[in-house]
Amino acid sequence: MSLVVQKYGGTSVGSVERIQAVAQRVRKTAQTGDAVVVVVSAMGKTTDGLVQLANAISPNPCRREMDMLLSTGEQVSIALLSMALQELGQPAISLTGAQVGIVTEAQHSRARILNIETQRLERHLKEGKVVVVAGFQGISSTSDMEITTLGRGGSDTSAVALAASLGANRCEIYTDVPGILTADPRLVSDAQLMDEITSDEMLELASLGAKVLHPRAVEIARNYGVPLVVLSSWTDDPGTRVISPLPQPRSTEGLEIALPVSAIEYDTDQAKVALLRVPDRPGVAAQLFGEIAVEDLDIDLIIQSIHEGNSNDIAFTVSKNILKRAEAVSEAIAPALRSQKTAHPEEAEVIVDRDIAKISITGAGMIGRPGIAAQMFATLAAADINIEMISTSEVKVSCVIASQDSDRAIASLCHTFQINSSPVPTSPSPARDTQSAVRGVALDLNQARLAIRYIPDRPGSAAKIFGLLAEQNISVDMIIQSQRCRVIDGITTRDLAFTVSQADGEAARKVLQQAAPVLEQAEILLDTEIAKVSIVGAGMIGQPGIAAKMFAALAQHKINIQMITTSEIKISCVVDQDQGIIALQTIHQAFGLAGSKQIKVPV
Repeated sequence: MSLVVQKYGGTSVGSVERIQAVAQRVRKTAQTGDAVVVVVSAMGKTTDGLVQLANAISPNPCRREMDMLLSTGEQVSIALLSMALQELGQPAISLTGAQVGIVTEAQHSRARILNIETQRLERHLKEGKVVVVAGFQGISSTSDMEITTLGRGGSDTSAVALAASLGANRCEIYTDVPGILTADPRLVSDAQLMDEITSDEMLELASLGAKVLHPRAVEIARNYGVPLVVLSSWTDDPGTRVISPLPQPRSTEGLEIALPVSAIEYDTDQAKVALLRVPDRPGVAAQLFGEIAVEDLDIDLIIQSIHEGNSNDIAFTVSKNILKRAEAVSEAIAPALRSQKTAHPEEAEVIVDRDIAKISITGAGMIGRPGIAAQMFATLAAADINIEMISTSEVKVSCVIASQDSDRAIASLCHTFQINSSPVPTSPSPARDTQSAVRGVALDLNQARLAIRYIPDRPGSAAKIFGLLAEQNISVDMIIQSQRCRVIDGITTRDLAFTVSQADGEAARKVLQQAAPVLEQAEILLDTEIAKVSIVGAGMIGQPGIAAKMFAALAQHKINIQMITTSEIKISCVVDQDQGIIALQTIHQAFGLAGSKQIKVPV
């Protein structure tokens, strides 16, 4: 007998008829002999309605009382679904998060799961009952037994956490689309359904705005090796499998608060090429990386920071064995860039640094935890190690440092993040064919960018900035450090830019403005009119030309790239907000991701 956990969202249980349809589906699963646990969200727009009621009473309602209020939505759903199952002759019982033993931190509105006491749930399963569980909620571990909620995507998190704690054979997430698609079908009508996707790719897509799965749920599945499937509530199609690596044995105690960093990675076989003061106009990145692709040169990190006047800087890293060829291509293209009508046409130049190393921290537990990057930067600063480049993703933060500092950096980071095993050297994965290198395209229209100009270029500067933001629980997404240096009053400075959610943009600006003594001569700029468009795919590793293809697609539509950052499996570009949707559609088409039929999204 298998144990299956199924999760149904608010759309799936949005009416009596839909609840009855879900009951039919659940009973069908139970009739195959499987033990079934069902996690459900509140019906339809119930949660939105409860929030409106609270706001009608108070403009700033207490978080504890909001948890008391919002937790009632799921209780309605579980009771009705349990009744519907019983009407079909299927024994069932509904349980709240507290009754099922979901124990969380005592953090209202954003609690993380500590552990799940499964004894009662297992007893009901042995009795042949389907257990219907309220998603999105739990109970604090304190003696007060406070009702808590898990925040956005909480029902996904509840379902996968239950599957991990019970050792379920699979966890099925039912949604209003047929699975995981190559892009948001509301924005790209010919988005294609994927049969499977790796958990790392899914983590990136989920964190970039793909709402079909919440990153916390994917994180748990990845950490505990939970077989995860995303399916449609309306069809019997097989959906999309999320493939996780085989996990190391680990306790489910502290389920969501385990060590956030699982490994240290390093690569000392890298060199950096920087093109300074290139024109800030559409097509420059496409031209540069197009020439590099023609030479079949594989690029690792790419960064482009904020512009200054009419010019910008682009830097990238390559393995040392192809450095001479990459330098030759860059030197060959530089005169063409100098000939453009820029503010400083004569100053475009190529700088090469052969003595660098890339040091990375990696781990799915970094998601949504402000301060992990700041902790890395502080650790390097304490070891008197300066950071030359920064690149971030949801599961990795990478820093380029001087090669002679690599051993000291590794030892310090292993100590800080309690990594006892040997650090992991970076090794490329086998490349897939070019057609499948990019799996999905995502658009985030809800970000703001902060740029800090003239930050002292010395160990500790980045640590101070991101430490201040972490203290205010502000999560940072992209982080890019400019390659161009300026000397102000005898102090060498660089620019630093990063993105946060639009909701945190003004708060982040105020935090940094209040920290003027820390930032010295720095100038702080906020821009809320941006969009971030990204491509994701594990097959991009070892595939020259992927970045060039993305940049060329944007250039063809005269879309200027304001910032670039990459990881091994993601390339993200910041563009003007009003060009975000066309950028998404253009890139999706460029990589041939269109499906053969349109995906209909239920209203």
